[in-house]
Amino acid sequence: MKEVQETAEKIRTMEIRGAGRIAKAAAEAIRDYAAGLEAASIEEFAAGITEVSNYLISTRPTAVSLPNAVKLSSRYSSDNVENARKEVINNANLFIERADKALGRIGKIGAGRVQDGDVIMTHCNSHAALSIITTAFEDGKNISVIATESRPRRQGLLTVRHLNGFGIPTTLIVDSAVRYYMKDVDKVIVGADAIAANGALVNKIGTSQLALAAHEARKSFMVAAETFKFSPSTILGIPIEIEERSSEEVVDPSVLEELPHVQVKNPAFDFTPSEYIDMIVTDIGIIPPAMAYTVIKEHLGWEFGEI
Repeated sequence: MKEVQETAEKIRTMEIRGAGRIAKAAAEAIRDYAAGLEAASIEEFAAGITEVSNYLISTRPTAVSLPNAVKLSSRYSSDNVENARKEVINNANLFIERADKALGRIGKIGAGRVQDGDVIMTHCNSHAALSIITTAFEDGKNISVIATESRPRRQGLLTVRHLNGFGIPTTLIVDSAVRYYMKDVDKVIVGADAIAANGALVNKIGTSQLALAAHEARKSFMVAAETFKFSPSTILGIPIEIEERSSEEVVDPSVLEELPHVQVKNPAFDFTPSEYIDMIVTDIGIIPPAMAYTVIKEHLGWEFGEI
């Protein structure tokens, strides 16, 4: 349980960040816990897996990849402890393998929509979005990137370092300059923390302003997302919770002590309506937002009783 708690804390504090990386870390934690769980009965085994699953899921409420990874990894059908253990370990390993392959597939599929000479704007630090950009560059396309700083955690710095390592010309801008620079952009490519059944996107705070500016400027807005980022619970009308993070990420607590009438809001994510999204690039192909329901039902394999 100690290792699980360490992983959960790294997810909660954003030492492990990004929906895909969070999902893989959770699957690895479930696998390793199951491998070492001493249980005298299947009921005891089930109780242990359930406890750890709920503990991991509680760390980041918005990242749908987290409960999807936990539920897909922790499934078993056997009433024998050792067989159930093997099922969980195999399911977790299969999830991790598919997650690794998904990024490559998204990169290859999405790069086909990038044209030679494109200027691409991106937001935050999405491995899926970056896979498209770097794959297009390695295919020989002469592209450049405008990356947002992505306050308050400044994940944009991670993005520009990554792109710089590939030799891709990149410009870092402050978040509030998105509309100003949209005139210079050919397409916007962002990642996803969650996609609802109606095709709406939940992603890093500020994503919706990129989508709105792109829509106004008639620029293509692409979302890069693995299938495990689609949200089954939204089929039943359960809303995706937006995580509100500490004000300390925005301003030093000592400053607020001098301002008793001031409060700080720090939502980590926002919603982008499906009508602002031109396409979603997934590991199963490019889909319109309206196909989100199909992905949830056919590729995540959820039944209503499991949600």
